[in-house]
Amino acid sequence: MKPSEEEQEELEEILAKRQKRGKVTEDKAMEEKSILHIKDAYDYQGRSFLNIPQDVGVNLKSDEPPEKCFIPKKLLHTWSGHSKGISAIKWFPKSAHLLLSCGMDCRVKLWEVYNERRCIRTYLGHKQAVRDICFNNAGTQFLSAGYDRDVKLWDTETGKCLGQFSNKKIPYCVKFNPDEDKQHLFVAGTSDKKIVCWDINSNEIVQEYDRHLGAVNTITFVDENRRFVSTSDDKSLRVWEWDIPVDMKYIADPTMHSMPAVTLSPNGKWLSCQSMDNKIMVFSALNRFKLNRKKTFTGHMVAGYACSLDFSPDMSYIVSGDADGKVYVWDWKTTKLFSKFKAHDNVCISVIWHPHETSKIVSAGWDGSMKLWD
Repeated sequence: MKPSEEEQEELEEILAKRQKRGKVTEDKAMEEKSILHIKDAYDYQGRSFLNIPQDVGVNLKSDEPPEKCFIPKKLLHTWSGHSKGISAIKWFPKSAHLLLSCGMDCRVKLWEVYNERRCIRTYLGHKQAVRDICFNNAGTQFLSAGYDRDVKLWDTETGKCLGQFSNKKIPYCVKFNPDEDKQHLFVAGTSDKKIVCWDINSNEIVQEYDRHLGAVNTITFVDENRRFVSTSDDKSLRVWEWDIPVDMKYIADPTMHSMPAVTLSPNGKWLSCQSMDNKIMVFSALNRFKLNRKKTFTGHMVAGYACSLDFSPDMSYIVSGDADGKVYVWDWKTTKLFSKFKAHDNVCISVIWHPHETSKIVSAGWDGSMKLWD
C-alpha cells in the first residue's frame, strides 16, 4: 500500500526537517569556558580549593567509615545556582569536601560542602542538558556527558576543557576505570545500546561492548574493578569482564523492570538497583550476582525517574529520592522504612550520604536546588 500524495509530502517534509536539524547543531561547536566564583582560589600557603580542609570537626582523610550513622532530620543548607533541574551530584573522591553537580541548564558546578558552602566554579561547554558526571580517583579531573552527544574532560582546578569525545550518540552514563593504572580509560553507556571505552590519551575508541537491546543507563564497577555491571532499557542486567566484549552474565526475567540507577554498597558486596516498579532490588555483587529476595525496599514512588540511591557509610541505612520530591531512609538489615521527609518541590533525583559524616546527606532535585541535611 503506497502512501497517498498528501502523506508522501508530509513524509518528505519530516525527513527534510530531520536532516536540517542535524546539520545546524554540528556547525557551531560551543567554546568551553569556566567561571571562578570565589576571590581566594589559593590560600596564604598557595593551596587551591582542592586541598582538604582540616578545620571541619571531622577527619576527611580517614579510611574508616564513621562508627555509627544516624538518620538525618533537619535542613542545614540549601545550594541554589542551577536555573533548571539537576541531573546528577557527586562527592569529591575520598574526602567529600566538595560537591560536583550537573543540570539541565547545560552547566556543571563545583560547591564547597563546609565553611561558607559557596559555589566555587561553573564549567560551561555543553550545548544541551548535562546528564552525568564522574571524577577521576584524584579528583583533579572529571568527565561530563551531555545530550549534545559529547563527553568532555575537564580540569577541576583550572576549569580548562582537556578533551572532547563523541561517537554522535547520546551518552547516558560515564565512568572512569577506577584502577590507578587505567585512569586514562573511561566507559560511556550510550543511546545506541553500546558501552564504548575511550582512551583519553589517543581520543580513540578502544573497545565496544555491544550486547544490550536498549539504551544503556548505568555502569558500575565491581569485584576490585575487574568487572563491571550495566543496566539498560532492555530491563536486563549484564556483567562484563573488563576488556572482553561478551557479557559473562546476563540477568533478566519476565518480572524484572528496567533499573536506571545502581549503587554499589560501601563493602562492595551488594548492588542496590532502583527498579521501575517502585522497588529497590538488591543483587549480590560477587561471583553469582544473585537477587537477594530478602532485601526489597518499597514505599516510595519513582514513577519512571532515575532516582539514584545511596548507603550510609556504616551500611546501616539506605536512602533514596522519589518522584514526589521526598527522601526515604530504610533500615538495611530489616528493610523497614524508618523515615521520609519532603525535600524538593519536584522530583528528588539524587541523594548521597557523606562518607565521613554520621548523618549528613545531600539531596538534589529538579527544582534546581541541592540541600544538605543532618
